[in-house]
Amino acid sequence: MTVRNEVPRGPADDDAGRDRAADSVQRPPAEVRYADELAGLRADDRDPRPPGWELSLRAARRFVVGDPQAGISRKFVGNPSLVDRALVTLATSRGLMLVGEPGTAKSLLSELIAAAVSGDSTLTVQGGAATTEDQIKYGWNYALLVAEGPSTRSLVPAPILRGMTEGRLVRFEEITRCPLEVQDSLLSLLSERVVAIPELTGPDAMVFARQGFNVIATANTRDRGVNEMSAALKRRFNFETVFPIPDLDSELALVEVEVTTLLRRSGVEPPPDRDVLEVLVGTFRELRAGAGAKDGSAGGADRPTAVMSTAEAVSVAHAVGVRGWFLRGEPGSAADVVACLAGTAAKDSPEDLARLRRYLEQQVQRRRSPQWQALYDARHLLAD
Repeated sequence: MTVRNEVPRGPADDDAGRDRAADSVQRPPAEVRYADELAGLRADDRDPRPPGWELSLRAARRFVVGDPQAGISRKFVGNPSLVDRALVTLATSRGLMLVGEPGTAKSLLSELIAAAVSGDSTLTVQGGAATTEDQIKYGWNYALLVAEGPSTRSLVPAPILRGMTEGRLVRFEEITRCPLEVQDSLLSLLSERVVAIPELTGPDAMVFARQGFNVIATANTRDRGVNEMSAALKRRFNFETVFPIPDLDSELALVEVEVTTLLRRSGVEPPPDRDVLEVLVGTFRELRAGAGAKDGSAGGADRPTAVMSTAEAVSVAHAVGVRGWFLRGEPGSAADVVACLAGTAAKDSPEDLARLRRYLEQQVQRRRSPQWQALYDARHLLAD
């Protein structure tokens, strides 16, 4: 069986046409955003490659963690040894499971690895309560099925089947949010590397995975217990934990790069104010640690239940820049941070709103820098 992976293109085949098409997309996939870097790595790659891979392990690692001397940007802020272990796992017969707190860039890491290894990060299954087995393996075009009966023409391949036939990595996001019976549909294909299609006959009834196929799954530690994976399925994965960014400077640099890109795409002309970003990132880090307890301590006791991740910090910083530019024609301020914080730090939880208010009143008041004082002075903007 042959299933072609046809990636949508722009209106023209030249570089300018592709650039215009990419610019019209809110978030192009990694293989489009970093097409020049990938092309350069492929051209210069002289190291041995695992079967079915487009890059060697060394080149794939450089794509993810960066190589300034070669003009390769750093895309994942984390322990490079984690990337090494992930790539080695995917070169074996075991799948890769990335676990960690929400917003720790598990999905980004899986996207970058898939783009480096397969040149395509779009073979993705988004897990959820409504995910079904045919969204993972294959379904049918029912008009053709009724008219012609089961055939390769009426078969509609899902990401797993496409990944197997094309020898590519498949990303399975939020796997623990899927029902257990859906999760366990991966058991045989991860161990035997074959999908049986009983509706077909002859050689088309069995699809065997080509070299290069594997699965990268992600799961949030906060979702453990939603649909806990079976022991049998766990045995088919190597687990790697993705931790939050440990230091302020690295997180601040990442947020600044990401927000600058998002603001440019949103039509915001001025870059973000670095002082405002420093206050925002510092606030997120302290709230993650539990700063703002009733006794003024910071030991995790008053940590919000909402996710205060780097990804959420980027989202708030983006909203701050948009608010400042389109409402007042200037970069966002500390007051905009307060106005945008409630929807992230509090969500619909009155307890989290109280925690945020205590943080602004108790912890921020002690700071002496102008931006922190501006944050404290704007505490009244926090919605009740």
